[in-house]
Formats: sequence, structure tokens, C-alpha cells
Amino acid sequence: MSDDDQKRRDEAMKRTAVLQLPGMDAVEVERELRYGDGGTFDLYSPPGRKPGTSTPAVVFVFGFPDPLFAQGLRHMGAYSSWGRLLAASGMSAIAYSYRDPVTDTVALLRHLRASAPALGLDPERLGLWAASGNVPTALHLLMTEPPDAFRCAALLYGYMLDVPEAAMQFGIAAPSAGRSIDGLPAELPLLVVRAGGDETPLLNPSIDHFVAAAIARDLPLTFVNQSRAPHAFDLFDDSEASRDAIRGVLGFLRHHLGA
Repeated sequence: MSDDDQKRRDEAMKRTAVLQLPGMDAVEVERELRYGDGGTFDLYSPPGRKPGTSTPAVVFVFGFPDPLFAQGLRHMGAYSSWGRLLAASGMSAIAYSYRDPVTDTVALLRHLRASAPALGLDPERLGLWAASGNVPTALHLLMTEPPDAFRCAALLYGYMLDVPEAAMQFGIAAPSAGRSIDGLPAELPLLVVRAGGDETPLLNPSIDHFVAAAIARDLPLTFVNQSRAPHAFDLFDDSEASRDAIRGVLGFLRHHLGA
């Protein structure tokens, strides 16, 4: 990796969401909680939550097998800021370390459901949040977990079911390869956000194909095309349009999780 590439990567790791909400600084964060066979996770909880109460929860889904990503993604500014945004909006958020994107995420979900009372979570109100190259893993979970496992999912500017060869160079896991949209639960509310100015190879065509198939199947889909926005606009495009889009994602999750 060149010095310039390293600088760009370091900058991307530090980037935070361009929206701030009241209460974000008061969010409670429990770090290095354990799950499964040696995995750990961070739990972001709404400020002022009363003991004995439970909140809906949003799990950030990760889909890069590379060990550097597996240990480091949850520490990125993107996830720490989105975790605080979700918690300040009345939902808990979970970011985790892993070794295998699929098996460890499944183990985490089992742990969250089994330990929900101790964690202050409502196991009947779980949602998924995934972006970019993590979306194929989230779709796989939506297709392979029980149909009522999740209340909703928010999928932001990501490759969908068809991950092209050009994208595999980024180390993206594609566990949903070969599956059709018919594998998705028919009643599951989905939010798909497209960045209109995204220059990532073949990413927007992947979204376009998925959205067309979802409409043809009449799935409960909410689709947002963020016109002319770049990839990861929630981190890199400091504009009111980007802040409105983030509010829209939070509103979707709040509504469907009953926050």
C-alpha cells in the first residue's frame, strides 16, 4: 500500500456521519462485550434508559473477511457516529468483531436474542443496517434466518445480490451469490438508498436490478435515490441533502422498530 493509499484509508477510518443529534454525547457505550467463541461487540444504548426496560436494536452487518476489517470496522468513525445517532433516536446499536462474516454474525444474533433481558434489548424488534460491500452479507442473513427474525433492514449504497467480478478485488464476501430476490421474506420492510453519483464499478446497476425485481414482486420497499451524491455520502458529503437522507434512514428504522 502506497503512502497516499494509507493516508486515504486513515482518513476514511476517521470520517463520521455529517449529522449530529441532541443526546449523542450522552449515549451509553458498553465495549468489548463477549459473544460466541471469543467474539466481542460494542453496545450503544439510548441515554437515560431506565433499568429493566428494553429497546429495539439495530445490528450493523459486516461483510469483509479480511482480518484487518474484521477487527477494525466497528472502530471506524462511521460506525461509532451511526451508533450514537441510532441510540440518540431511541434504538440500541451493535457493532462487533468477527472472523467469518456469516457464521460469526449468526452467532452474535443468537447471543443477542438469548441475552436480550440482560442487555436491555427487545429480541422481537431487531433490524439490520448495512452499507457498501457489507450489503450482500445482510441480504444473505435476511434470506437464511427465520422470516420473522428481523423487523426491517436499511441497505445503503451497496452491492446487492449480484456482486460483479470487478468488485471481488475489494475482498467483499458474497454469500448470497446465486440467490434470487424470491428468497427474501415477502413482508419484510426494506429501505434501499442509492447514491446517484456513485462511481464504484457496477454498484448502481446492481441496485437498479434489485429494485426493479423488488417492485415486480411487490415487496414492501422504500427506495431513495440520493441524486448526484457520492459513495458514502453520509460521511463525505457535508450537505443538508445528506443530513436529510440520514434523518430518513433513522425515521425508517424508528417507525418499523417501534422506537
